[in-house]
Amino acid sequence: MNKPTFSERFRYWFDNWMSRGTLALMALLGIATVVLVLVVGVIVAIFRQTPDDDPERSFGDILWGNLMRTLDPGTMGGDSGWGFRIFMLIITIGGLIIVASLIGIISGAFDSKVEELRKGRSKVLEKDHTLILGWNSKVFPIVSEICIANESRRKAVIVVLADKDKVEMEDELRAMVGKTGKTKIICRTGDPMNLTDLEIANPANARSIILLAGDDSPDPDADVIKTALALTNNPRRKAEKYHIVGELEDAASLEAATLVGRDEAHWVLGDDLIGRITVQSCRQSGLSVVYSELLDFDGDEIYFTEQPSLYGKTYFDTQLAFADSTVMGLVKAGTVILNPAADTLYESGDQLIVIAEDDSAIRLATPGVPDAAAVSTTKALKPKPERTLVLGYNSGLTRMLEELNEYVASGSKVTVLADVETPDFPKFDNLTIEFRRGDSTNRAILDSLKVESFNHIIVLAYKGLDIQRADGKTLITLLQLRDIEDRAGVDLNIVSEMLDDRNRELAEVTNADDFIVSDKLISLMLSQVSENKKLTQVFDDLFSSVGSEVYLQPVEQYVAPGTAVNFYTVLEAARRRGETALGYRVAADAHKSDKGYGVTVNPVKTESVTFSAGDKIIVLAEG
Repeated sequence: MNKPTFSERFRYWFDNWMSRGTLALMALLGIATVVLVLVVGVIVAIFRQTPDDDPERSFGDILWGNLMRTLDPGTMGGDSGWGFRIFMLIITIGGLIIVASLIGIISGAFDSKVEELRKGRSKVLEKDHTLILGWNSKVFPIVSEICIANESRRKAVIVVLADKDKVEMEDELRAMVGKTGKTKIICRTGDPMNLTDLEIANPANARSIILLAGDDSPDPDADVIKTALALTNNPRRKAEKYHIVGELEDAASLEAATLVGRDEAHWVLGDDLIGRITVQSCRQSGLSVVYSELLDFDGDEIYFTEQPSLYGKTYFDTQLAFADSTVMGLVKAGTVILNPAADTLYESGDQLIVIAEDDSAIRLATPGVPDAAAVSTTKALKPKPERTLVLGYNSGLTRMLEELNEYVASGSKVTVLADVETPDFPKFDNLTIEFRRGDSTNRAILDSLKVESFNHIIVLAYKGLDIQRADGKTLITLLQLRDIEDRAGVDLNIVSEMLDDRNRELAEVTNADDFIVSDKLISLMLSQVSENKKLTQVFDDLFSSVGSEVYLQPVEQYVAPGTAVNFYTVLEAARRRGETALGYRVAADAHKSDKGYGVTVNPVKTESVTFSAGDKIIVLAEG
């Protein structure tokens, strides 16, 4: 092999030196400055080129003068003697090159540092923060809800780590969320699945961690599971358990997610949740409003409390012991029991599950006395076969039909109208399925279906389309349905699915009393569980066809319409039916959004209410 030449060696050394960064470049310029000053100083001394007015200048003075001319070109303006001027001109030109290079390097380093800070790559030093890993449209309602939940906290922080520009995230959050109250929002840029980037968000000191997949992710469930794996299997992870909450789209991913997250992660099945709530709401007008009230942090929420003074009392006694909180269940030996038998004892070590405005509002009162004479003896009607119309199609429809089959009486029928190829529906015990291909926004097709003859109508979003386009079809369909409703003089029971919560305001002009806003409800669930992991069991029971669920039952089955009663009496009427009363719905306000569509959850029990025919009592009951 040929030996490298001096030129090659020097170039190799120079490349290595330059790769060391800004400080190395500045050091190289400093060395160049020293060399230039020394070389010119030696030449000046050898040839005795000194200013005419200072022929005896020392070598030290020459070096100092050279250095000054290197840093400041104006210094040579007063020089005399042409020989001396030429040498000083040379050193001044060299100085200009060096100083210009130095300024460029410092400026570039400063710009680079600003750009690095702009990207949000510095480590978060906060503690006890809520950490959101990933970015999609759900991040806005999640941040908004957690900010409301943090109003009682002195120092609250939300940290968002996503593979997105830091400034863009901050701008979008400001635009979509607005004021965040006491809560500080910190955004960082990084890949949540990367162990190094993950450390930026300081997960070890996070109070809770919410996992989100990107909107444009080809496999969102895989991304969420990989992020959970980066947290739980990180060799630098903390010894204590994490509190992780994540959303999965496909139920088939749950097994793998459970293996990764073990008992540190709680998973929300988005499509499954929406399917269950859609089915339950389509059969009961106003139910989605009840669920929204229980899931959001604005208004009444679900809390766990211990009341030692009530130990030894029955479950029904605990219901009567609160005037402005509503007991809905017990926690015994770590197991959630919603709507237990009225004579179930509340014992030491148990917890009460209550609905209250705030945890500070949970307080005992003088036990109320029901008016037993006002309790109705009207029997519940026997279920009849139902006809349901589904307008639109998405991948969650089959799961919805499976859920609906668990609720309806035998002989019920579902008609599906969608602009897709005929789906392959399974066989059901209580349902028969009829499919028609067509556009649900077409008035002639809707008229041919005689939509007013159906008991329930579900408007589904086409999730294969662009979000705004899908919601646009839903809005047009709703407008057509409401026009049919007005012309026929009937009250249609409509449940619609919106993909973008901003379109809810547009839909309210249709006077629809029930909406299922997919992203919003999933975001609410994630937010609630992130604040209290024990709520996972509560929501699993509430949104399942097994066990006790929320129903809106005719008021006539509880108290006689036209009679003024307090809510203690309603509690007694529900107890006799093996149910737990949670609130009521006033039919006259069913289409008024400013009055919560007539829904009141957790009413003050001491206040008298006069119900009318058509009003509903909101109860927890076995299906």
